[in-house]
Amino acid sequence: MSRRWSGRWAQPAEPPAAVVDVLVPTCGRTAELAVTLAGLAAQDDPPFRVVVSDQSDDGAAGRDPAVTAMVRVLRAQGRPVEVLRHLPRRGLAEQRQFLLDAATAEHVLFLDDDVWLEPGMLARLHAAIEALGCGVVGAAVQGLSYLDDDRPAERAAFEPWAGPVRPERVRRGTPAFDRWPLHNAANLTHLAAGLDVADGGWLAYKVAWVGGCVLYRRAALLACGGFDFWPELPVQHSGEDVAAQWRVMERFGGAGIVPSGAVHLEAPTTVVERDVDAFDVVFADGGEG
Repeated sequence: MSRRWSGRWAQPAEPPAAVVDVLVPTCGRTAELAVTLAGLAAQDDPPFRVVVSDQSDDGAAGRDPAVTAMVRVLRAQGRPVEVLRHLPRRGLAEQRQFLLDAATAEHVLFLDDDVWLEPGMLARLHAAIEALGCGVVGAAVQGLSYLDDDRPAERAAFEPWAGPVRPERVRRGTPAFDRWPLHNAANLTHLAAGLDVADGGWLAYKVAWVGGCVLYRRAALLACGGFDFWPELPVQHSGEDVAAQWRVMERFGGAGIVPSGAVHLEAPTTVVERDVDAFDVVFADGGEG
């Protein structure tokens, strides 16, 4: 286990080389960010580093007591943590590109600042991307306030990957795009309840995209340009993660895994203006982007 237990927190030791860089964009959320970091502190393997890009006006992420406490815990566990100030704000895509530029590990996990991971979730994601050999694997976030809201019709598009994950083209208007309701509410939680997946196991399935918790092979994401399309977008936009995933999925393949232990905190969104979907801009001509 790469996570150092409390009996060795005070012993000086060189942290193991990170297999995953966990990249967390944040702006004005401290309570949620502290919960996100607490979820990371419960992960045993693989070795990882955390990079937080803080775009709050007052640098709150670097001063909040709860966030600071969780940074100390992660560092004591042998997890390097960097909290970087990144201003001015130029939009979500530029924020993600900034984080990607700071990464050095073989894999990068883009984790939103309002997502809690159950213990073992990072290991499952890493095991899946290694076993599947694809470019991107995600754990769609679940809203547990919807546990009593069963939506079987929205799960009708569920399709496990049979055999190897293959490159796939997804665009608005294609049948693959129509899979998006799978990740509404707590649909994956209800879906998992009916599957015979062993504890700690996972099943790969076809997705339109995955939001909130997405693991890439860094080389695959870089080969597809990362988020280099950010200058084409207005500052206020959404869907930048979709555009990046589609480019990777088309060349290297991608999948979601179920069960998903990624829990959405269901805090109010910080992206209130959603008039521009980045993927509509990037793929305006229906081409490669």
